Amino acid sequence: MSAKIHELIDKRWSPRAFSDQEIEAEKIEKLFEAASFAASCFNEQPWRFIYATKDYPERYDQLLSCLVEFNQMWVKTAPMIILTLASTKFAQNQKENHHARHDLGLAIGNMSAQATGMGLYMHQMAGFSAEKAREIFEIPDEFDIVTMIAVGYLGDPMQLPENIRGLESHKRNRRSLDKVLFDGDWDDMK
Repeated sequence: MSAKIHELIDKRWSPRAFSDQEIEAEKIEKLFEAASFAASCFNEQPWRFIYATKDYPERYDQLLSCLVEFNQMWVKTAPMIILTLASTKFAQNQKENHHARHDLGLAIGNMSAQATGMGLYMHQMAGFSAEKAREIFEIPDEFDIVTMIAVGYLGDPMQLPENIRGLESHKRNRRSLDKVLFDGDWDDMK
């Protein structure tokens, strides 16, 4: 039996079919504002975002070019693309920040909940070239390049290339709690 979870978490989904409907400027601002309210170690807020909408075609195309070919096939309809970064050092003392990626994840979690509440969808991706992104955007070495995210309104799966349509399922498979809650026996965690 599953516990009842909040509607924003239950409705969250990562589609590949995005409508080309433009995202309103105030909604974009709310997404990043929601991210800014995430908890972070020493309140460092180590996350950074490089983003573009189709209103800024040069940057949009630069971000799109960083994605692997498979992701480019479906992301190109999304009205917004985001590149996520995490500072590897604490600003206050320049020591290694081993929690920056965790903190970025919390920020993206906030952003995801905000997106769902506004009728938007986000799809995070690991399929991109961090090296190309670093070169194009002249990203300093003290920032980890972590993920890319497509953002937009839900589109029609029929617009996707045929080989991708089958991936558009609302059914989400999750490990059962007994597989993620640790009771001291690692053999039970597999």
